[in-house]
Amino acid sequence: MNILHQPSTSLISHLECPKCGRTYLHQELHTVCENTNCQSSLFARYNLSPGVFKKESLRANPNSMWRYSPVLPIEKVEYMISLGEGFTPILPLQNLDGLEENRVYWKDESGNPTGSFKSRGQSTAISKALELGVKAACIPSAGNAAGALAAYCAKAGIKAHVFMPKETPQLFKDECVLYGANLTEVDGNIKDCSKLASEEGEKNGWFPVFTLKEPYRLEGKKTMGYEIAEQMDWILPDVILYPTGGGTGLLGIWKAFDEMETLGWIGSERPRMVSVQATSCDGITQAFHQHQTESEYVDKGFTIANGLRVPKPYADEYILKVLRESQGTAITINDAEMETGMKEIAKKEGLLVCPEGAALWQAFKKLKEKSWIKPGEKVLLMNTGSGYKYLENIEIN
Repeated sequence: MNILHQPSTSLISHLECPKCGRTYLHQELHTVCENTNCQSSLFARYNLSPGVFKKESLRANPNSMWRYSPVLPIEKVEYMISLGEGFTPILPLQNLDGLEENRVYWKDESGNPTGSFKSRGQSTAISKALELGVKAACIPSAGNAAGALAAYCAKAGIKAHVFMPKETPQLFKDECVLYGANLTEVDGNIKDCSKLASEEGEKNGWFPVFTLKEPYRLEGKKTMGYEIAEQMDWILPDVILYPTGGGTGLLGIWKAFDEMETLGWIGSERPRMVSVQATSCDGITQAFHQHQTESEYVDKGFTIANGLRVPKPYADEYILKVLRESQGTAITINDAEMETGMKEIAKKEGLLVCPEGAALWQAFKKLKEKSWIKPGEKVLLMNTGSGYKYLENIEIN
């Protein structure tokens, strides 16, 4: 039984390649653009105009990300696979040192069904996969995305195949197995996992649910942008800091802002977007400051923030474009700083956040010190997951 108790009202029109403009039917399975000179990520497009989806209608909708179902890609309600993801709280930070002169908020994704924002993306990806007849799916992942895929596949009756680096903390592996996924540990990083998952998936007919090589994970994650606007009374913050591994969330939030402007929900003003990376995988940061349009492959080894160990995001050019369009910036934080940040936030705010989230707090302080963040500005930090999953990675004292 579907728990949403609402008809599907999806306004989806088609899939589009933002690079060459080629369009694709959303009623068919697709990964990336088939143009060999392109092979870009594909983005879902909707029939949007002022009044076609009124924000006043949200009051009657469920307190989950599916309250925005008209701008989500599922056409038949029976295929909406939900575990109650989304509509996570925005909390004011009050006790940390360094908050002076700014209003700083924390959107806490740790309460999602599988403990991170990955629940959103996998809910839409697996729902659409089920709608299109997929029987088995595969994913390369350093942690949270795999657990979320396994959970939603379990709910949907789809077989999940997960490829994880051996260095991944055991909890993430155990979670996948408990959800019934087939787990393959790979002696290497996420790129090595992707290679093996692609080979095995093609050989066995498994649908690849890879970051931004599948169109619909982005759609689930964009609901964070809708929630930010709704929960902040339709006035966006001045700055949003986002931990950037594959970058789907950052791109999704930006896409949501554009869609909401088309719907007439918000104006043209946008937050300055900040990409926060680990020093071990800082290709986006390097490319941004070197004025490049694409990033180089950078992998300096292990980081306690598993989700940030992405040596070269598939959609790097779009991430960089958003940072520049928004007049944003990019910054890196090392593991010691992340661990210190986790402990500081836990002791002062009562929040056990993931290392990726802790990196945002450290980045905020650095950007404020440089006067990049100005007095009086409203700042939102996007904590993408629960710190409980990462305790194996840090020293408790």
